[in-house]
Amino acid sequence: MSAPHSEPHSAPGSTPPPAELREEVTRLEAKSATAARLFDIRRIIGGLFTVYGVIVTVAGLLASDAELRKAQGININLWTGLAMLALGLLFLLWMRLRPAQPPAAPPETD
Repeated sequence: MSAPHSEPHSAPGSTPPPAELREEVTRLEAKSATAARLFDIRRIIGGLFTVYGVIVTVAGLLASDAELRKAQGININLWTGLAMLALGLLFLLWMRLRPAQPPAAPPETD
């Protein structure tokens, strides 16, 4: 049998030096922050409401007189589209002003 190595890096499963651990933690925290921003539900909701708001607003702007008579003179597509557009833009503004933060790491224990 061979004697075990005295170097902490040579054995599989050994822990790397503290500097390497800090770099790894920093890299993982950056990835976590990116994932938190990428999958922020406000981005999805805001984007969908904005796109659908534009579509419905355009449909309201292009409404015929017959369609307006069916809605008792109220251009419901225009008003609904503008409301959806405003809501979508508010969600996107909220996301921009208050970006998502990844959960805080638990405190280290010695």
